Amino acid sequence: QVQLVESGGGSVQAGGSLRLSCVASGYSYRNYWMGWFRQAPGKEREAVAAMYIGSGVTAYADSVKGRFTISQDNAKLTVYLEMNTLKPEDTAMYYCAATRSRVVATSYFGLLWSSQNEYAYWGQGTQVTVSS
Repeated sequence: QVQLVESGGGSVQAGGSLRLSCVASGYSYRNYWMGWFRQAPGKEREAVAAMYIGSGVTAYADSVKGRFTISQDNAKLTVYLEMNTLKPEDTAMYYCAATRSRVVATSYFGLLWSSQNEYAYWGQGTQVTVSS
């Protein structure tokens, strides 16, 4: 059984940083996508960043590009989201998500990474609150 558990959320002032972690268990895939999504109260869930595990290719939403970095630790089967220069607009519940085995061209990843329907597994979410 696949399980994703997020951690690292919290409260921080604008301009600060946080690092979110997503630990996967029961996951045997080697080529797949791992994504971070977020949802603020009253808003729809939106894609933040993703990584094509096995290739290292990453993708980011324009709103976080240059501020957020997604990375992985294969030894711990963990994916991170380093968030810098946080803004109040970043306040949301952040979710980790993963696809089943997926081997496609990088161009396909670039086109589809932000589509939540691609992701079969989801974590419970971790809250990030940025105050001004």
